[in-house]
Amino acid sequence: MSGPLLEVEGLKVEFDTWDGRVRVLDGVSLSVSPGETLGIVGESGCGKSMTALAVMGLVPKPAGHVTGGAIRYRGEDLVKASDGRMRDLRGNRIAMIFQEPMTSLNPVFTVGDQIAETARLHLGLSPAEARKRAVEMLRAVHIPEAERRVAEYPHQFSGGMRQRVMIAMALACEPEVLIADEPTTALDVTVQAQIFDLLEELRAAEGTAIVLITHDMGATAEMADRVVVMYAGRKVEEGPVDAILGNPAHPYTQGLLACRPNLQLGHAAARPQLHEIPGVVPPLHLLGRGCAFADRCPRAMPRCGEAFPPAYDVGESHAAACWLLEEARAA
Repeated sequence: MSGPLLEVEGLKVEFDTWDGRVRVLDGVSLSVSPGETLGIVGESGCGKSMTALAVMGLVPKPAGHVTGGAIRYRGEDLVKASDGRMRDLRGNRIAMIFQEPMTSLNPVFTVGDQIAETARLHLGLSPAEARKRAVEMLRAVHIPEAERRVAEYPHQFSGGMRQRVMIAMALACEPEVLIADEPTTALDVTVQAQIFDLLEELRAAEGTAIVLITHDMGATAEMADRVVVMYAGRKVEEGPVDAILGNPAHPYTQGLLACRPNLQLGHAAARPQLHEIPGVVPPLHLLGRGCAFADRCPRAMPRCGEAFPPAYDVGESHAAACWLLEEARAA
């Protein structure tokens, strides 16, 4: 198809809390096309995972509410979709790999049963056909001796193998959109590389659109075609991966990239000190009308605390929401 496969426009999500109703996503917009990988980066609590849960129709209820915006899959607005329609799409056309495979996998069922259940529900396969499909999927994610291991339980797999099982389950119905939420959390670097290679292999083979949620800028550089940078429930910058990593326009994006350790060889004393962004993400219920990053920004101006800036174009398909860009244009 031409155009985006999945499109989020002006998404707003709010939660009822002891401090009143708090907006955790405020006007988030993004899109991903077939065969494309979109990276979503930012600190913990910035809204990355909540965006994914909203797309999947899994915003926790009754406290959570989608209060504005649209989530379109092939033009269909999923915000208005019924629970039954979302069950049909979830795990079938749109699938998600969650952060913690040990808490996402049921410990009392074999991995084969859990993969087969997805195939039975969405593909209408018989128990025998579904089990055969489970074996095929374990082979596809490079788990050795798939015929034997399909009968084993999650605790019998290593962390990296459990993550592969989660990928196998997500891909059992050949979804068009795969959301990977921190797919390599707590895995060693060798296993991380294997998981990313596997995702890239599956994208190339199936043309799957991938939304990669991560705080790892290295993973973003390796996997993503485009990047969305989020902070305190808002999108602050978006653009091609080369532009975001090579010429970041928003002070927050610049701070994230500066936090990467310098691994160049040389005398230790000659290496620059590891940078950090001072302060912490403000509590969402205390956010004002201005830029949420203003209190931590070394270049903040008075107007930064007065209103949230619009997105300014800074290059081809590259935009950032920062008043500094307006100042630069005026100068």
